[in-house]
Amino acid sequence: MKKSIFSTDTLLTALKCKKTMSMAELKDTLGSQCRMTVLRKLRELDYITSYSHSGKYYSLERIARYNQHGIWSFQSAMFSKVKSLKKTIEFQINNSKKGFSASELHKILKVKVEDVLLELVKNNTITRKKMYGLYIYYSTVSNLKKEQELTRKDKMQSLGIEMTPDVLMHELKAALIIFYSTLNEKQRRLYAGYESLRIGYGGDKRIGELLDIDQKTVAKGRHELLGEKSDINNIREPGGGRKSVKKNPRGH
Repeated sequence: MKKSIFSTDTLLTALKCKKTMSMAELKDTLGSQCRMTVLRKLRELDYITSYSHSGKYYSLERIARYNQHGIWSFQSAMFSKVKSLKKTIEFQINNSKKGFSASELHKILKVKVEDVLLELVKNNTITRKKMYGLYIYYSTVSNLKKEQELTRKDKMQSLGIEMTPDVLMHELKAALIIFYSTLNEKQRRLYAGYESLRIGYGGDKRIGELLDIDQKTVAKGRHELLGEKSDINNIREPGGGRKSVKKNPRGH
């Protein structure tokens, strides 16, 4: 039985035409359902994977057209010169003159960055400092960090701080995500309702987007608080605590 021979030219032609392809598309194009076979052929072509969509899309270095930030996008797929999202964020911060806020990085990278930023800070890969109520992320290299902080401070003082709803949403989410994750289901609902009440009109929608929960859940928590249906000091789950003792109506 003859051994199947797969040609890299087939993949090259398809990628030049489509620019980006998923693994399923690459398998169909090559005529093999073996992922390792496809990757082996891609390595011969110097391939790249997207940092968006959990690395779903593939392309080639010869196809990519990186911008001044080392980012290339095609349709919704995002690619970076330094490959992964973690490395890309670290690279952007270490090559910045004034550090970055989460919202600034989001505008450049076009993906959610808050969770990765928190992980990088936790691992001491980058540092952060609150300036005028806004978290700014800096390099861990001492001299560079000092230069970034001074440049950021001068820039903020000269231009002022524009705390738009978009900026507030990104920074607030980064600050609250750890706290919110420690709450149980009931506490989360009540907390969401409380924050919605603080905002007022449109609060259900904004808090729902901020915490990635359904607006109906936020509204339910808000109604519970307003209707005094919940004892905030009593956060035990149903069935917790001592069992109640039924009284005998006859006194026995």
